Amino acid sequence: LQKNGVYFESSKLYENKIPEWIKSYLSEKDYKIGNKASAMLTEFLGTDLTKIAGELTKLTILVPKGTEISAKLIEESIGISKDYNNFELQSALMNKDVLKANRIIKYFESNPKNNPIVVTLSVLYNLFSKVLIYHSLKDKNPQSVARSLGVNPYFVKDYQQAAQMYNLKNAVGVLDLLRVTDMKSKGYSNPSVTHSDLLKELVYKICS
Repeated sequence: LQKNGVYFESSKLYENKIPEWIKSYLSEKDYKIGNKASAMLTEFLGTDLTKIAGELTKLTILVPKGTEISAKLIEESIGISKDYNNFELQSALMNKDVLKANRIIKYFESNPKNNPIVVTLSVLYNLFSKVLIYHSLKDKNPQSVARSLGVNPYFVKDYQQAAQMYNLKNAVGVLDLLRVTDMKSKGYSNPSVTHSDLLKELVYKICS
């Protein structure tokens, strides 16, 4: 493999480090990518750097050097919807946008293979865990918040908004809702309700 092909080896990165890794990887090849697009790729591809590098290489083949890898290009080439994904669901719930959240869940319902509930619940648990941490911070300086939450400073404003929408008690309550929904999604006390209906119920309760 090392003799005849590309050998890629790296220690595993935490998910919150992946968007910056993507930016750095593309920058070395003279390409750019925005925060939303890199977050979309992270959500869809996970933390497997070899897999991510492979998909990025495919994207760079499609456009000339110096080009920005856009969310639209990712949608068309990899199959990730730029409007209906967990990143956008997270954004909708941060703003208690029930209509947008339900549109996304409807899309998930029609594409269950690419949008498993276990991933969605994990993303939302991570979100509200960070909201909980945000409330506990004494230093609300954006750079300090970014370090404490392990997020790109660009996204700090989103967590500030979420913290305004969900106080400490609300955030704890949402985490409890997520735990219950996770149990139900695995069949506990829920022999027949679909994953889509579970998510609709969850969104309703979160935003109530």
